[in-house]
Amino acid sequence: MATPDRYVIPVQVGRPSLANNTADAERFKQALCQALGQDRCAASQVRLTLTVLKDLPQTLRLADYHVKVILFRDREVWTVAGIRPFTHARPLTGAAMDIGTTRVVLQLIDLETGQPMGQELGFDNPQGSVAPDVLARIHHAGSGSGLTELQSLIIEAVNHHIESLCTAHNLSPDDVYLVAGAGNTTMTHLFLGIDPFEIIREPYIPCVNILDALAARDLGLRIHEAGQVFLFPNIGSYFGGDLLAGILFAGLDQKEDPCILVDVGTNAEIVIGNRDWLVACAGAAGPALEGGVSKMGMTAGPGVIDRVRIDPETRRFDLHTIDDSAPIGICGSGMIDLAAQLFLSGMIDIRGKFSVKTCQGRLRDIDGIPTLTLVDKADSGTGEDILFSQVDLNSLTSSKAAMYTILEVIVRQTAGIEFQDLSTFYVAGTFGSFINPVSAISIGMLPDIALGTFEVLGNSSLKGAALMLSNMDAYDRVLSIREGITYIELNVNQAFMNMFSGAKFYPHTDVSRFPSVVVPKQ
Repeated sequence: MATPDRYVIPVQVGRPSLANNTADAERFKQALCQALGQDRCAASQVRLTLTVLKDLPQTLRLADYHVKVILFRDREVWTVAGIRPFTHARPLTGAAMDIGTTRVVLQLIDLETGQPMGQELGFDNPQGSVAPDVLARIHHAGSGSGLTELQSLIIEAVNHHIESLCTAHNLSPDDVYLVAGAGNTTMTHLFLGIDPFEIIREPYIPCVNILDALAARDLGLRIHEAGQVFLFPNIGSYFGGDLLAGILFAGLDQKEDPCILVDVGTNAEIVIGNRDWLVACAGAAGPALEGGVSKMGMTAGPGVIDRVRIDPETRRFDLHTIDDSAPIGICGSGMIDLAAQLFLSGMIDIRGKFSVKTCQGRLRDIDGIPTLTLVDKADSGTGEDILFSQVDLNSLTSSKAAMYTILEVIVRQTAGIEFQDLSTFYVAGTFGSFINPVSAISIGMLPDIALGTFEVLGNSSLKGAALMLSNMDAYDRVLSIREGITYIELNVNQAFMNMFSGAKFYPHTDVSRFPSVVVPKQ
């Protein structure tokens, strides 16, 4: 008999008789373990909740003892999340979830086929209305009922959007039996209602890194009453389950040649390695790219500038916005494009400073700060000028320098290889979906390697969560990945600080590292 790889298992339970008066639960467990394979399951490893037990006698008899069992692994324990007649026609589903600081994304998964059902559903994390970033949320959680408020906001939003997804598929939340979610360490704590304050206080210790599977009703999630929730484990305070989900989806743990995965969000989280070794680190390279620094910066959406071109001769700007709407601001990928085009057209110098001569007509002084007019108010969607100041540019310069330095530390110093030795350079997250590698190379943010090496993964956190619901083997892989990762702390890495200053030039103080970049004459 083939070994099952889905979380829905067909089970034929033996009928009771005067000669076989074993209790329903014991006969069910024996039959389930036989279906799973005796090498994977013993009856003592099967957990039946009281909710499931209450329905078991009637369900077995109405189904003529032929049922579909919805399971989830919890280390060595198999928890039963639901039992349905084998003839049950409605889809048995799970919900994959990316618990982002800014955005939360959900997708339904057919647990029998392992396939996604329809489109993803994304929405703004409602915690942002109370506290915009991770640090603010941690402090808010420590004030009065702040923690309860933050947890309630995210749980209720998830409930609402799961219901919306179900309605779109003519389903009910009662048809959702499993939830797999991935987020950074703080977002995971807030989702659970656990105080995250120790994450930011030396020695920076989370309450929990590896969670047991949880009953959905204990979290307030309104799915099937016996539903189970799995949250991807963290590595530490600044390396969360979202990147672990990305490693799972990219398959770094199964690669023969070394690869690297980069996810830029609140932090830049990076892992390098293959099936034999994995090294990870995280560092602050994201804020200027998230819209948290520039007054016009924002996440991707209609009217947001995502691509920029500047004619090097005429210095005419060609701006592209999402949905071709009137421009209202710029996102991280647009900022990288902008910086690259400003540099290649000679409008900023190698120090990342505006050139008064070449920016003539667009540059003005506002409160003593050189400021570039990107879009005139007559053409903007806000009715106001869209500006890019030297302060904005300095923030971007620091972010790009931090990104490159983090990469150099983990690839060259820690792994002891060259950038050219990487077989694949995976870029994850919303940021990675829009970034132009040529622009990132031009400003010295990403290494100057063959463009074919770069591969965009999209929302690898969500896709890793979906993979968890699609294949039983993913559970063992996740725990194995977590145990096999070596995490390095950049905050105490002197090499990082030494190299950072050199990376703050465009593209770098050592231009030989970027042979494809033609540095304009100053």
